[in-house]
Order: sequence, then C-alpha cells, then structure tokens
Amino acid sequence: MRKYKYYKSLELDVILQKLSELVTNQDVKEKILKLEPQSNLKVVEKMLSETLEAHSLLARYQVPSFSFFHELKPTINKAKTGSILNLSELLKIADFLLILDNLKNFRKNMGKDSETILDVYFDKIYTNSNLKNKIKDLILSEDQVSDTASEKLFQIRKQINRLSNKTREKLDSILKSKSTQKFLQDSIVTIRDGRFVIPVKSEFRREISGLVHDSSASGATLFIEPMSVVELNNEIRILKNDEKKEIERILADFSFKIGEISDPLLQSYAIAIDLNIIFAKADLAYKMKASKPILNEKGIISLKKARHPLIDKSLVVPLDIALGEDFDTLIITGPNTGGKTVSLKTVGLFSLMTMCGLLIPASENSKISVFSNVLCDIGDEQSIEQSLSTFSSHIKNIVEILKIANEKSLILLDEIGAGTDPIEGAALATAILKELRSKNAKIIATTHYTELKEYALSTPKIENASCEFDIETLSPTYKLLVGIPGKSNALEISSRLGISEKIINDAKDFLSDENIRFEKTLTELEKTRQQIEKEKVKISEMSEKIKKEKEKIKIDILKTKKQNKIAVEKALKKADEIVQKTKYKADIVLEKAEKLKKMQKFSQNGFKDLKKNISELEDISDPVIKKEKENYSLPRKLKVGDDVLIFDIDKKGIVLDVNNDSGTALVQAGIIKTKVPINNLRLIKTEKKTISGKTIKSLSHRLNSPVNREIDLRGKTSLEALLEVEKFIDNAILVGVPQLSIIHGKGAGTLRKVIHKYLKNNKFVKSYRLGSFGEGEDGVTIVELK
Repeated sequence: MRKYKYYKSLELDVILQKLSELVTNQDVKEKILKLEPQSNLKVVEKMLSETLEAHSLLARYQVPSFSFFHELKPTINKAKTGSILNLSELLKIADFLLILDNLKNFRKNMGKDSETILDVYFDKIYTNSNLKNKIKDLILSEDQVSDTASEKLFQIRKQINRLSNKTREKLDSILKSKSTQKFLQDSIVTIRDGRFVIPVKSEFRREISGLVHDSSASGATLFIEPMSVVELNNEIRILKNDEKKEIERILADFSFKIGEISDPLLQSYAIAIDLNIIFAKADLAYKMKASKPILNEKGIISLKKARHPLIDKSLVVPLDIALGEDFDTLIITGPNTGGKTVSLKTVGLFSLMTMCGLLIPASENSKISVFSNVLCDIGDEQSIEQSLSTFSSHIKNIVEILKIANEKSLILLDEIGAGTDPIEGAALATAILKELRSKNAKIIATTHYTELKEYALSTPKIENASCEFDIETLSPTYKLLVGIPGKSNALEISSRLGISEKIINDAKDFLSDENIRFEKTLTELEKTRQQIEKEKVKISEMSEKIKKEKEKIKIDILKTKKQNKIAVEKALKKADEIVQKTKYKADIVLEKAEKLKKMQKFSQNGFKDLKKNISELEDISDPVIKKEKENYSLPRKLKVGDDVLIFDIDKKGIVLDVNNDSGTALVQAGIIKTKVPINNLRLIKTEKKTISGKTIKSLSHRLNSPVNREIDLRGKTSLEALLEVEKFIDNAILVGVPQLSIIHGKGAGTLRKVIHKYLKNNKFVKSYRLGSFGEGEDGVTIVELK
C-alpha cells in the first residue's frame, strides 16, 4: 500500500483506469487495476515483447473480439460442484466457448510458419465446438428452450398445444353464446395462475359456474375458470410440470458436461483474461502512438520526444531528458508552471508504465531502466488529483524515501526543501541530495534555490537543467534544456506585469553581488544558447537541402546509367543481328559454291575468290571491326558544309562545325550528329552549295524528293519518336524548310513532354508552340527553325 501512494502521485492509477475502459469483463478490469510494476528485467522484457507482438497483430490482422466475454469463474465452479446451471449461465458458457474458438481460429489463420511469442497462450486454449453449438441451438434465450432439445419435450409441448387449443375453443363458445355475453366484462380468454379463464362482471358471479382465480384492482371483474374446462386445465397443469422437469433434466445434462470439463475451462478462462489484457495494452499503445523502449537495469533513462499521455495531444510538448549515463542526479530549475513537474512526472510515469508491460509514447530509441523502487515526493498544483503538502508532510515523505532508497531506486523530488526559510531549506535540500547520492540512487529534483544550481555546477555526476521561459510573452515554452541552470525570472516578470522600475531597482539592491553575478552569467549563457540554437537550425536546414540535392543527383546518375545500359544493349543486339544475318547469307553462298564445285562447274581459284569476297563482306558488315589506319592528309582545312567520309566506320556525312583547337569536327551522318577527330575524316570531292553560318540551309540538289512538312508520331515510343523528330528536323534544315508540324496526340501528354524537352535543347529550333484552333490544338506542336 505504501508503494501505491507513489504510483498514485505519478498517476499510474489513471493510466490503468484508461486501460480497464478498453475491456468489458469485470474480472479483467479488476486484474488490470491491480497491475503492479515488476522489478525483474526478464519479466518486464517478456511483458513488453507480448504487448509489442499484439500491437503488430492489431495492424496486420483482425483480432478476435472479447465483446461477450462474461465473468464465468463462479459459474464454472458451480458446475464443477454438480449444481445445475440456469439458461443465462449456459448461454454465457456458450459465448465463452465461441471466444475460445475464435482465438484458436485467429492463430490458425496466421499460418504455421508465423511464429509468435503469444503461442504459449494460444496453444493451451481448450475448445469444444460441439458443446457450444448444442447450447446455442437448443437454448434460444435466457427464458426459452427449443422444442427440439429432446424428443420428450417435443411431445409434451405438442400435447400442451393440443389441450390449450381445445380449452380455448370451449371458452370461445362460451364467449360467443348470447346467453352469457351479458355477464362478461370483455369477450376475451386470458390466463391466471397458468389456467385459462374468462372475465366476468362481479355482479353476475353466480350466473357462471366455475372457480374464481383472480379479480381486477377495482373488484368490478372476476376471472373465472368455467367448470367445463377445469379438467382440461388440470391436464395442461400436469403437462406443464412435466415440461419443467424435462427442461431441468436437459439443464442438468448440460451442467454435468460443463462440470466434466471445468478444469480446462478454468485454465482457458485465465488464458483469455491474460490475452484480453495483452491486446488491451496493445490497443492503448495504438491510441497513444506508443513504442517499446530499450530496457536496461543500470538506471539509464533516455527519453526522446516523450509525450505525457494525460496531457491533451494538441497541447503536449515533446520532452527529451536523460539520466544515469553521464550523470546520476538532475536538478531542474525554472519559473512556476514552466513544465518542471511535468518533466518529473513523465520520467516516473514512463518508468512505471514500462514495468507494467505498457508501451510508452516516445521515440523508439528511448531507454528505460527497471527499478526496484520508484519513489517520489510530489505536491504540485498541476496534479490531476490535487495534493498540496505542508512542510511537515513533505519532510515525512522524505524520511520514508531515505529509509527505502538504494542503488536500484529512482527518486523524484518536487520543490525539494520548499515550504520553510529559504536559507535553511536550501541547506537541507543539499544535505538530502548528498545522502541520497551516497546510496547510489538515481535522482531528479526540481527547485528554485540558487544554492542547488551552484551545488550541481561544482559536484561531479550532477547536471543542471532548466525549463525554457519566454520573457517577451511571459509564457513557458515547456522545453527542457539539459546542462543549463534556469533563472526564476521573478524581477523580469514583475517588471513586465507593471511593477515600477524603482521597486525593481530597490529589489536588485537587496540582492548580493554574488547572486547578481550568477544571474548575469545565466543570462549570458541563455543568450549564447539561443544563438547556438538558431545556428543549429540553419545548419540543419542546409544539411537537409544538401542531402536532398545529393539524393537527386544520385537518382539522375542511376537513371542515366540505366538508359545508357539499355541503349548499349540495344545497339549490341542490333549489331549482332546484322552480323548473324550477313554470315547466314554468306553460308548460303558458300553452300551453293560447294555444290558448283562438286558439279565441276566452278574452278578452284573461283571458289577461293568467292570465299575471300565473303570474308570481306563479313568484315564490312561487322560494326565492331575497324579499318586499319592509312597515311592520309587533308588537301585543305575543313569548312562547314564539306562532304566527308568517316573513315573507321565508312560512313558519309556533312561537316556542321569545325574546332581546330580540339582537333574535332561536328559531323551530320544520316540522323546522327557526332564529334569526330579531324584525322579520321576524308574529304569527298563533290559539288556543294554552301551557305554562310554554322548551319546548312539547303542541300536540296542531293535529295531525290521534297521534304515533308508534317510528321505523325502517334503510337510510337519516346525513343522512336525522338529519332524520327531528329531526322525530320535535319532533313528540313538541309532543304531550308522554315516551319514544321509535329503530331504527337493529346493522351496523357508523355510524348509531348519528351518532344518539347528535345526541342528546347536543339540549337536549330528558333521557337515552338502548341497548335491553335484548326491546327490540331494540344495534339500538335508547331516548330519554327532558325
């Protein structure tokens, strides 16, 4: 019970209450509310792993419902002792058997290969589908058994119906008789004490012969059983008793069967409770966006982006806080309502939640230690269960903590030493911290005392921290700054709230020089920190920008490599096809020559010549084989418009540009433009029509037919379209056509984008635009050439 006080201060009870609201079974609720933090690392690791596994299953599968999970332990024990269960109890047993079936089927549907740490629960579940189905089929509701529950029950009810109908017929004849109608209060047949009766006016009691079973509240009506149906009603009463006995026998039979399997049922009930709790923990983790922390038992805590689960999600500020590695004691300072107590309680609550097997709302790389004790003295105004402590009760709590504390303890002290004289309070607080540290406990304390800030600065393994406060807005930012002692900001806040400058200056005069210097140092540290924070943000943004650019370049490089690889593979494939085709034709020629030779119609020398010619044909047709170099010098310097031969590939072309400095020339060979070393070009003597400038405007005398001013690329791939456009523009340039129409269609616009990108980078294109009305609109691009 003593520990429960600490759990309540840290609001673990509120978290467990929220968890219990996710289940319906009262036994499960009670077990949840009694959950206690475990101090064994292996036990905590097992619980957390189970919760994480259930959390994963929630995301991947439709988890079986526990909606009709009733409290059954007393019911099962009742059947175990030989007592007869009622209809309601049997239906609850059937509901439970259905839940067990669903749990088994849920595990089965995951597949045999999908191992889960929850198999230890699933494997021990007992199922009995036959009994479940029989109860569901034969018990229709909490007060009705099916006619088919037994043959005897069926026959009894059949006889009851027959006699009931016969009785009603006799009574109906009395009701319809003109001689008796005037004596009746109403012409209906009703039932009293399980017997059929008719309503008779009280003043005509003696006019109807029969037994009185009841009267109305006013006494004006008597319910009489006429003598003519007494015997029939007696027979029905006997049959009703027989029906009751048969139902009791059926219930006893079911109860006996349940008693026989009571032990596996009780075991499965306990397993179902455990699974219900595990999946409830997973559900709560999902609602809190929680994750599993990294566990240790060395007292190390490192919470990253921790969000207190009881603070509104839209208001909570993520917290980063550490303890146990570089320092074992953390002193948090700062103004009131700045978030000191929330920081304290977040660490304590997250530790307790973890030790209960609950995931915590923090980043996945957060660390939590397993402690033997989580002790606290918290009496803050922000507590959900408000608790204001006097100095006496505060010290009483400290005394108790000092008795329990050891190296496996986490101790959380809010406003340590407060509530008394500041000088004595600060001295007492320092002494208490020193004593607790001698026990090797892990400590987080909040304070306003400057002496404790100085104690932290001068003592190894103790660190200062502060809750940031915005003086401009007079509001806390709730951001915890580890390594920086905080200011109370009392004078600054008072000044901004309207206290006169004279009073503020007088107050400063009362401060000691040491205090003034210390506060001034803190102010300078805060300014430096804020500047560093701004620089960090800039560096972070720049780093992120560089990272994105690198990723983009990497993607572009990979894309280019992929395109180059595809182009090379396509070219090699085409070249191989040419070689194979040529060699195939050559083999046919050789085969024919062999036949001629055998027929002695072809000389030996002729055969050799043919073979030599075919070998040359293979050499020429193989694009990989280059001609041997020969001694050649250009008769003059190359000029734009010269007809040349690209020697190594035996391809004719036209010079578009000459760069004597680099020793290369830009040559148009068919649809291909390529840079070629000048020493690999041979000048062809032929008449040319040369136009000044770097582009050839007209070579129409070399063409046998006029160039088409329009090209249709619909249905072609991007690569095919680009080759066609390039050839189309080159031919137009050669004959001096100023304007072209490229039909690419509307569609998704992919082909249009590829063509426009090419046109944009083509130096012979003056401008381009989409077609207007009558020109094809978005499906056509009009190109103006230079």
